[in-house]
Amino acid sequence: MPGPDRRRRRFPPTGARRSRAPRGRVPRSASRPSRGAGAGRGAGPGRELSIRRGTARDAPTIVALIRGLADYERLRRECKATPAGIRRHGFGRRRYFETLICRRGGRPIGFALYFFTFSTFLARPTLYLEDLFVVPEERGRGAGKALLQALARIAAARGCGRMEWAVLDWNQPSIAFYESLGARLRKDWILTRLTGPALTRLAAGR
Repeated sequence: MPGPDRRRRRFPPTGARRSRAPRGRVPRSASRPSRGAGAGRGAGPGRELSIRRGTARDAPTIVALIRGLADYERLRRECKATPAGIRRHGFGRRRYFETLICRRGGRPIGFALYFFTFSTFLARPTLYLEDLFVVPEERGRGAGKALLQALARIAAARGCGRMEWAVLDWNQPSIAFYESLGARLRKDWILTRLTGPALTRLAAGR
């Protein structure tokens, strides 16, 4: 996302098995309305931020926010997300990701999509943040930080040793924001991706 409310994926994803209660629940504090920066100037009564875990009914909203992210990153042509796909992979029998949706006054203004990997060196799970996005008119009003704080609480509740995500190298405002939170950039790692025909050939043993 532009400014201090945006990051982007770049590490190898792995599937996360369906969460079971109580571990799968969003911590209570992550579900309460945020009264911090997001409820500041211009918010008015009833305009506080609230963050809730996404459900299958939210699939169209999640797709709309994913497309907003793709537009910002100039990658809309690569965006294939559909409500049906989100419901199948995020809310079906095997769930590969989880979501948080941020609202102000009931209106969706941002989201986070995440899953869990495992750090062999730490011998602890990792919360991997695939997407974080806030609509342009809400940037700088606390929604991005509120989402990150909710994610940090989830990571702590599930015993994670760290949170990881990636950011586009030209997104300097976001880079500065993440560093201000204490995040460190790992420039010594290079994204490695296998997709399309190359993935098909390897799977076929060719």
